[in-house]
Amino acid sequence: MVYNNPNSPRQKMINLMYLVFIAMLALNVSSDVLNGFDIVGDSLNNSSDNMHTRNQLIMGELEKYNTQNREKAGEWYDKGIQVKQMSDSLVDYMEGLKMMMAKEADGKKGDACKIKNKDNLDAASVVMLSPSTRRGSKLRTNIRSYRQTVTELIHDPNRRKIIENNLSTAPSKRSDPNKNWEESLFENMPVSAAVAILSKIQNDVRSSEGEALNSLLNSVDVSDFRVNQINAYVIPESKVIIQGGTYNARIVLSAEDSTQTPNIFVNGKSLDPSAKGLFSAVNTGTGTFPVEGYIEMAGGDGSIMRRPFSDSYTVIEPMATIAPTLMNVLYAGIENEISISVPGITPQDVTATMTNGSLVRKGNLWVAKPLAAGRDATISISARTGSQIRQLAAKSFHVRALPNPTPYIEYTDVNGNPVMFKGGGLSKSVLVNASGIKAAIDDGILNIPFQVTGFRTVFFDSMGNAIPEISNGSRFSERQKEQIRRLQHGKYFYISGVKATGPDGLEREIAVIEVRVN
Repeated sequence: MVYNNPNSPRQKMINLMYLVFIAMLALNVSSDVLNGFDIVGDSLNNSSDNMHTRNQLIMGELEKYNTQNREKAGEWYDKGIQVKQMSDSLVDYMEGLKMMMAKEADGKKGDACKIKNKDNLDAASVVMLSPSTRRGSKLRTNIRSYRQTVTELIHDPNRRKIIENNLSTAPSKRSDPNKNWEESLFENMPVSAAVAILSKIQNDVRSSEGEALNSLLNSVDVSDFRVNQINAYVIPESKVIIQGGTYNARIVLSAEDSTQTPNIFVNGKSLDPSAKGLFSAVNTGTGTFPVEGYIEMAGGDGSIMRRPFSDSYTVIEPMATIAPTLMNVLYAGIENEISISVPGITPQDVTATMTNGSLVRKGNLWVAKPLAAGRDATISISARTGSQIRQLAAKSFHVRALPNPTPYIEYTDVNGNPVMFKGGGLSKSVLVNASGIKAAIDDGILNIPFQVTGFRTVFFDSMGNAIPEISNGSRFSERQKEQIRRLQHGKYFYISGVKATGPDGLEREIAVIEVRVN
């Protein structure tokens, strides 16, 4: 009689090839998505530069007021210097991290602005999560300290809450709850995406710096210094707009007079006074678009004061990512967790459908349950932008049947830890006390229990004749246990014909267990 031994060299080679195949599927990241991260990263960097320039102008005003009247403006100017130094230090530190990632991915000549190996999954983890350097932990600590310092300078509770959310160091809600902030952002993350994440944090730092400096500027007595220093600003809701979305920006003076309404001209047209400085534009194409013009205000002497402004915003193609949390395949008959995200769109405005099965939202994830193996399932993503619902992306997945589980005998070792015996030597006392056979897929990727419905044991008498015995469902029958009690040390018997039913409802006969009595 020949048995399929799961520990044979041939079976081990098959298992190894299976794991390599799964790893290759998991690394199949779309180049379009990776290029999209570069586009977003470049736009965020441009936005950060613009905000840095704006912040320098505000700091320049604080410096002027400090020069004019140190007694009243000195406290706010000194705090402004502190905010600027902390902001520059934090931004520079993250810029250094991006360069480290680029060099880890592309070698000594790696450039964070021109990453070649965009899909490298190791660079971000090596730089941010190494136990020896703990750079991710250091960044988290620095961001938390910066957030606490800056929010103390903001008087408006709503603006303070925005900064606390933007610079939150709590783990991502989409990640494993056991992971910390840096692990949820950078573990197994493509290097292009990791660099974009750091650019986004830099952008948030510059935005928070601007809010803090504006608050400090507002703390200076207007009647003493500010009414003769009026400038126009463009304050956008977002600098990056999905194609077909709406760009919204508030255009204001740095000092306001509630008794007058200024005249605003944007891109050659007068803005309706009822808009109260809110400028909106819809663009069907992609690219960078200007927001330029000037504000006019009548002075007390009848003269007209004009202050120009200039800004821009970027429209990008809509992007959506669809990824199973296990691997790049779906299994028929079970719930497969799927992560779906659309940059720039809130989760409640995202909808998804699937062919060859069902797809439902479950918390921050989606659960896909394909019907039939061997037939692809396509997941389609739509999102609401304004009053329109737009189709964003679709991705097809191969649907596979669940692999066969492995049978095992479960017992508890001397330390009280559960042990899964899958073949080899085992003491007679453990065998006699074992209730029966269990089965599960437990290969490090899937962890799915099966229900054993029956099995047989094969013993051999002194003449070498096989003596089969049938189980009582998943449990050893009394005849089987009696045969086990009779076995001498060093003798073998086999557990074969194991039948198990999985969550897909299919019954299958699985591998043989070879048992040697110790």
